[in-house]
This record gives sequence, C-alpha cells and structure tokens, in this order.
Amino acid sequence: MQFSTEALIVLAPLFAAAIAGLLQRLIGDRVAMTVTTGSVGLSLALSLPIFADFVWGEGHERVIELFRFIDVAGFTSIWSVRIDTLSAIMLVVVTSVSFLVHVYSWGYMAEDPHRARFFSYLSFFTFAMLSLVTANDFLQLFFGWEGVGVASYLLIGFWYQKRSANDAAIKAFITNRIGDFGFALGIMAAFFCYGSIQFDEVFHAAAANPAMMLGVGEVQFRAVEVIAFLLFIGAMGKSAQFFLHVWLPDAMEGPTPVSALIHAATMVTAGVFMVCRAGELYHLAPLASGFVTIVGATTALFAATVGLAQNDIKRVVAYSTCSQLGYMFFAAGVGAYNAAMFHLFTHAFFKALLFLGAGSVIHGLHHEQDMRYMGGVRKPMPITWAMMLIGTFALIGFGLPLEGLKIGFAGFYSKDAIIEAAYASHGIGAQFAFWCGVTAALLTSFYSWRLAFMTFEGRYRGNPHAHHHDASGTDHHHHDHEEAKSTAAHADHAHEAPTDGSAPAHESPWVMLAPLLVLAAGAVFAGWLFYPYFLGYHAEAFWGQAVPLEHERHDFPVWVLWAPVVVTLIGLALAIIFYLWAPAAPRAMARGPVWAFLYNKWYFDEIYDFVFVKGARAIGDLFWKVGDRRVIDGLGPDGVTSVSRWFSRGLRRVQTGFVYHYSFIMLIAAVAFGAYAIFAGFGGAP
Repeated sequence: MQFSTEALIVLAPLFAAAIAGLLQRLIGDRVAMTVTTGSVGLSLALSLPIFADFVWGEGHERVIELFRFIDVAGFTSIWSVRIDTLSAIMLVVVTSVSFLVHVYSWGYMAEDPHRARFFSYLSFFTFAMLSLVTANDFLQLFFGWEGVGVASYLLIGFWYQKRSANDAAIKAFITNRIGDFGFALGIMAAFFCYGSIQFDEVFHAAAANPAMMLGVGEVQFRAVEVIAFLLFIGAMGKSAQFFLHVWLPDAMEGPTPVSALIHAATMVTAGVFMVCRAGELYHLAPLASGFVTIVGATTALFAATVGLAQNDIKRVVAYSTCSQLGYMFFAAGVGAYNAAMFHLFTHAFFKALLFLGAGSVIHGLHHEQDMRYMGGVRKPMPITWAMMLIGTFALIGFGLPLEGLKIGFAGFYSKDAIIEAAYASHGIGAQFAFWCGVTAALLTSFYSWRLAFMTFEGRYRGNPHAHHHDASGTDHHHHDHEEAKSTAAHADHAHEAPTDGSAPAHESPWVMLAPLLVLAAGAVFAGWLFYPYFLGYHAEAFWGQAVPLEHERHDFPVWVLWAPVVVTLIGLALAIIFYLWAPAAPRAMARGPVWAFLYNKWYFDEIYDFVFVKGARAIGDLFWKVGDRRVIDGLGPDGVTSVSRWFSRGLRRVQTGFVYHYSFIMLIAAVAFGAYAIFAGFGGAP
C-alpha cells in the first residue's frame, strides 16, 4: 500500500470513525468528538492546497494506487486516489462542509447522550463520500456510493426511538436501492461491453466504438446509450430526482446537522458528480443526455412548486435542494458540465448555510420547526437572521448581468450560467429545461422569501399546543431524549413573548454561529472569485481533461440575460404582498385544492402507497389466498385430503354394526353381480 498525503485525506475520517464508534465507552464523548472533528479538519487542511494548485497553479493530475481491491478472472479493481479538477473540487467541498457541520454539532448536539455515536457516523459518511469522489474506477465509486447510503440510513434514523425516524431511514434506504440496482446494471454493462471498469479505459473504448449495440434478441440499442441511461437511474435515487425523490423530505427526521451534510454538498450531489465524471459517455449518448435534461428540468420545477406550500422550515430548504439538483442535472444533460459543477460548488455554501441557519432557528425556538408558529425571530436572533438573509440572496441568485460585468451572490453566477446554457443548447429537452429553469427561479424566490418573512418578520404567533403535530402528522420535536424538557420549556416561553411582538427565542452559541459566518462568506464571494476558473477565461486551463467543455461562444439576447433577474424580483414582490401586506390571503388559499395538492407533494406518497405498498400486498394476497390456498392446496394436498375425508365419512356411515344391514348389502351385491354376469353373457352370445 502506497501511503501519501492524498491517502490520508480519505482514510483519516475512517480511522476517526472507528475510534469514536468502537472506543466511545473508554474515551468518552468529548475525546470522540475531538478526534472526529480533528480528522476531518486535517482532511480539509490537506485538500485546500490540492484545490489551490488547480486554481492558481499548474494542476498536477495524478492517480495514487493504494492496494489491489479485487482481481478475479480479468475483473480488476485497484483502490486509488484520483486527483484531477473534478476530485479536487469535491475534496474541498466535502471536507469543508463536513468540518463545519462537525463544529456546529458540538453546540447543536450538546445535550444528546449519544454524541460519540453521532460523530462516528458523520466521520464514516465523510470517508465514504471521499472514497467516492477520488475513485478511479466504477467499483470503488460504487463502494463509496453504497457507503454514503449506509451512513445516511444510520444518520437519518439516529433517533431510533422514534418510529418516524426509523420509517424515514428505511424509506431512504429502499428508494436508493431501487436506483442503485440500475447503477449496478450500468457498471455490469460497461464491463460486459468494454472489458474494463476503469474510467479512462471505458471512456476510450466507448469513443473508439460508439456504434456498439447492446440488447436482448432483436431489441438492440447503442451500448453507450444503455450504459449512460442505467448509470443515471442510480443518480436519480441518490440525488432525489423526479420519481425517486420521495425519500428526501422524510430524511428531515434526522438531526439538522445531518440535513446540512447530506443535502448540501455531499450525498445528494454524488449523482451530479457521477454524471460529470462520466461526461465523455454522456457526450456520446444524446438520448440518455436528453433523458437527464428532461428529468432534471422536471425535478427543478416540481420541487419548487412543492416548496411553496410546506410549513416545516427544514422541508422548505430540503425541497429547494431537490430543485437546485434539478438545475445541476439539466446543465449536465445539455453538456454544460462545468456549469453543473460550478452550481454544485456554490450551492454547497449557501445550502449548508440555510440548513444550519434553520437549525439555529429551531434551537433558539426550543425545537419548533413549523413556520406557522414562528414570526418576530429577527430581533432576538439578529446574527442568525443576517446569515439566513445572505443564504436567501444566494439561493435565489440575486445579481445584475451588467454589460461586460456580472455582479451578485454566489448562486447568481452558476444558476444564470445553467439557464443560458439550456437556452443555447440544441439538445433534446433543452428548451423545455430553459423555461422550467426560469419558472423555477420565480418559485424559488417566492418560497425563499416566504420562509424569511414567516420566520423572522411580523409578530410572534406561537404554538397554542406546545407539543403539536401538523396536518401530516409529523412530529416537530426531534430531540426525543429532551422531549419532555423541550415541551415544558416551549409551553413556559409561549406565555412570555416580549411585548414588542418578537419571538421568545435566544441566539445560538458561537460554536454554532461561527460555521454560519464562514459559509456566508462563501455564499457571497465564491461565485465572483471562482467564476473565471469554472466558466470564464481560465476555464480550459482549470478543467484540463476532467470534463468535456463547450468551446462555442454564444451571444444571448438581452431578455435571456435579464429573465432570471426579473422573475426573481417578481417572486420577491409577491412574497411581500402575501406575507407582509396581506397575510390573510395565503391562509385563505391554504383551504383550496391547489394548496392541498402542493402541500401533499402532488400525492406521490399516497400514489406510491396505493400502487406499490397496497398493490404489492394485494398481489401477495391474490397469490397466497387464491393461488396457493385455493388453487394449489385446493387441487393438491387439501383437495385430496378433503375427498378422502368425504369418502371416509360415507364409509363410516355404512359401518353400522347390524347383521341385517350387512346381509342386505351382501344381497344387493349378489344381485348386482348376477345381473352383470347375465348381461355380460348375453353380450358375448353369437
């Protein structure tokens, strides 16, 4: 095994996770937290120079082979650490967000009795994600892919005493397994067609023989299209795309730091990273790329509509994640892989900021998550409000596309680049994606400001029932071990609201606020600082051979450049009208069918429950009660025994024990035998 700095980046969180998880009773919570946080901090410190080398240096691409993972009958996988532009971006994104989440969790999980286990899970998740983004072949990628799936299951169900947390963890695990089945088939198909699972060998073989066919019998398709399509099925599950998105809102049952880690820059972006890593395959597969474009655009629009009607502050941010992932995917679908990765990069900062800011609000309001019972939070929590405001500006992509100059928050640079790339593309579904992107920008602005106004502005509304359930039955008090204390505290403070209408909240400790300040700096400056390298005049030198680049320059109409800005301002204006000037209007709309449709997430859960859960149960009952019990058992062993039982009952009635009965039966038998003999004799006479 070749040990190096690059190997230490990946393996340090694994060792720390093992120490914290296996030795927690010996070393205690504080040491476990220190070891895991320090290991991820070390990985971050070692990742920053690698990223800086690609941005401001010469960008030395390399592959460090650690050990032979599998070598069976020509199927070879070597555990490696691949360093190029793509992995350098992901290294700094994963380690920075993970480190800040670790630090934030020191405050957020301060009263949890299982902190060592929690930090062990966080570090294991970080290791799995790092092994995924540094993979040099599909098998190591799949190992990390499944590793983050296992870790997410453990983190979502961390409060395992709650049935809702267990159900959410199982739902996430099963939904991801559906996508992973397609992903595994794609890897198998790649090895079957090209005889290798190593990235460069697969890409070169596909480019050398793009007309290779794959199928069953007379049904044949181009192999590269089939492989690209199957790989994207895996990405649909992991990145919560349309049809396989249903696990994402339920994942909010985990602690808020988990939501930030999983949904900001790590697990859910694994699918985007995979599609960009396999960009050379998708570049050869226009049908699969069109499918990616359409699914991504549909997801961006769908999630934005659902986000309009959610009341749980974390669910609003979760659906915004789902929507932004849709932007990334349709950017990759139209071939703008650099724009997709740039949005992944900027999104990591402002989405982690929003999740951790939401966690700060929840912490300050005694674990209240329903925005209907907030309001007036700005005064007692001014730092959290300022950080959430910066995150909101970055999420909606606030900025100005001036002549020869773009200026705005981080999301402005990357999201506008995606919308412009969709407009310029002639690929399948590109124009559909453009209009979905513009519409989703309008909706994103509206629900983002809705969250800000309902949470921070106006008067404190309070929860009349301290420990409540919303219409969906979701429990909003996630700290089960502190549930009684949280309920009592909330009930006490509900009667102590300040006379100025502000909420009875308290600002979070600095161990929770410091990560917000760091992320806010990224949300403000990351777009402006790195735009020249991801998309501008340094792009070719920065990307190298990591992803296919579009070299054609486009001059866009003025309305295309300004459309996202205009719809963003329209969304802000509508939010001001509905939630500041006429707050009774949304309450009236909430009683309508459209709002119910959006609040219930287009009834996907109900449809899936009816089709798959109840449908599977009905089919099972059909095969069990009808096919097995009535048909197979009825005609088989149960039928034979029933007939035997019927004959035995009849024969038992004959056995009366009276001599004259037996004599009468003998007489009847003799007469019958005689008659048969006579008739048989006549039949044989000449």
